[in-house]
Amino acid sequence: MEEKDYSYKNRNYLKIYNSLTEKKELFHPIHKEYVGIYVCGPTVYNHLHLGNCRTFISFDIVFRYLKHLGYKVRYVRNITDVGHLENENYDAEDKIYKKSRIEGLEPMEVVQKYTLSFHNLLNILNVLPPSIEPTATGHIIEQIDMIQKLIKKKLAYEINGSVYFDLKEYRKSYPYGVISKNKIDRLYHKKLKFLKEKRGFHDFSLWKKADSRHIMNWNSPWGKGFPGWHIECTAMSIKYLGETFDIHGGGIDLKFPHHECELAQAIGIYNKSNFAHYWMHANMFTLNGKKMSKSTGNFLEIKDIIYDKYDKKICGKAFSPNIFRFYILLSHYRNVMDFSYKGLIDAEKGYHRIMNAVNVLRNFEPKTSKDILKNHNIFNVNHWINICYQAINDDFNTPLLIAHLFQASIHIMNHNSLQNIDHVNLFLLKKYMIHFVFDILGIQEINHHEENSRKLKILIKRLIKFRTEERNQKNWIISDKIRKELSYIGVLLHDKKLLQ
Repeated sequence: MEEKDYSYKNRNYLKIYNSLTEKKELFHPIHKEYVGIYVCGPTVYNHLHLGNCRTFISFDIVFRYLKHLGYKVRYVRNITDVGHLENENYDAEDKIYKKSRIEGLEPMEVVQKYTLSFHNLLNILNVLPPSIEPTATGHIIEQIDMIQKLIKKKLAYEINGSVYFDLKEYRKSYPYGVISKNKIDRLYHKKLKFLKEKRGFHDFSLWKKADSRHIMNWNSPWGKGFPGWHIECTAMSIKYLGETFDIHGGGIDLKFPHHECELAQAIGIYNKSNFAHYWMHANMFTLNGKKMSKSTGNFLEIKDIIYDKYDKKICGKAFSPNIFRFYILLSHYRNVMDFSYKGLIDAEKGYHRIMNAVNVLRNFEPKTSKDILKNHNIFNVNHWINICYQAINDDFNTPLLIAHLFQASIHIMNHNSLQNIDHVNLFLLKKYMIHFVFDILGIQEINHHEENSRKLKILIKRLIKFRTEERNQKNWIISDKIRKELSYIGVLLHDKKLLQ
C-alpha cells in the first residue's frame, strides 16, 4: 500500500476536531491560500494563571502549524478591557471596574498593567503575537451598530437604558446551544432569581446602563452605558475576518454561554447558518483535580514554577519557561490535564533528551556514501517524517509528535545508527527535527546566561529570606555575614529596627 505524502506542501490531511459537529473534519479553508482565526483573549483585570496559559499555548501551535503549511494566516486575539460582568444581576460589576476600586487605580491603568503582564508572560513562553489584537473599548461603535441591528430585527429589546438579547424570540427561528449541546429548557429553574427587567432568565446583556459611579461609560442611543461581554467578540471577529471565517477558538469554559451567545448574535444579524466553520476548545489545566480559578484560590501562576515559590511547597525546584511549555504539549489540548510536579520533572528530562539529540545532529558529519554499511535496521527518515506529519495533522496531536521525536532521538544518540546515515537522510533529519521542535512546537533552547541569571535571583531571594529569619531570631553574626556578602555583589539591604 502506497504511503501518503505528509510533506509540508500537502495540506490535504489536516483534521480538526469541530466542537460544533463533535467530530474530526478535514480542514478546508474558505479561501484557498488564507486562513482566518479568532481566539478569545483575556479579560485584563489580573495576572494569568497557568490554566489560561495552556489555552494560548494550544492555539499558538495551531497558528504555527498553519503558517508552516504555507497559509497566510490572520490570527485575531482580542483584549477584553470592558464589559465582562461577573453575572447578570442588578449589582453585577464589570471585573475591570471592580479591580480599579480595589487597587485604587483608574480602569485604564488596570488594563495597561495587566495587558503588559499578559504580553510579558506569553513572550517568555514563546507564544507568537497575533496578527491583530483589538480591544473592546476600541470597537464601541461597531458594537452599538450590531445592537441596533438586533433591535431592528426584534431579537433584542431596550428597557431602562439597558439592552438585552431576546433568546425566546431568537429560538423561534434558530436553535440555541448547538456548540455546548445544552438544552435551555433543562437549564432553567423556576426557583432561580434573575433581573426582573429581563423578559427571560437566559436573556443576556448587550448594553448595560451605567450608574453615576461607573467610570467606564459611553454615549449610546439608549443613554450612557457600556457593552456586554458577548457582543464585543462578535463585533471584532466579523470586523477583521468577515461574516464567516475559518476557526474560532478559546478555552472549554467559554463554550457556554460565551460562544453560544457570540454565535446567536452573528446568526441573528446576518441570517447565516454558520459563523465560524470550525470551533476549537482547549480543555482545562486543573490543580488538585479542580479548575484553576483566582476567585477560589485554587491556581498557580508562572512565577510559582519558574521562581520556585518554595514557601508554598509547590515544587522542589525552579523550572525554565521552556520546560513548562514542553510539559503542556505532552498532553493533547482536548484532554483535561492536572498539574503534577512529577510531570514537570519528566518533561525536563524529555526536553533535554530531545535538545541533546538536536545538538548532536548539528555537529555530526556523516561518512561518505561508499563507507555506508548495508544495514536493514537503519532509521527510515522518510517514514519518520511522514508519521510526524500524520501526528500533527491528527487534530494537532502534540504528544504523539513528541513521542516520534523521542524515537528519532534514540537513533541520533546511537552512534552505530547515526554512522549509517548518508548525506541526504542526514539533511532531511536535521531539517525536519528543526521544523518540528522549533518551528511547530515552538520549543526554545535554554539560554544558559539567562538561566544562570534567573538562578542567581532565586538564590539571592532565598538568602534574604533566610537572613530575615535569622535576624528575627537575633542571630546577628549570621545575618550580618549574609548582609556583608550580598553587598559585595551590589545587593544592599536596609533593615528596619526590630521591636524589642
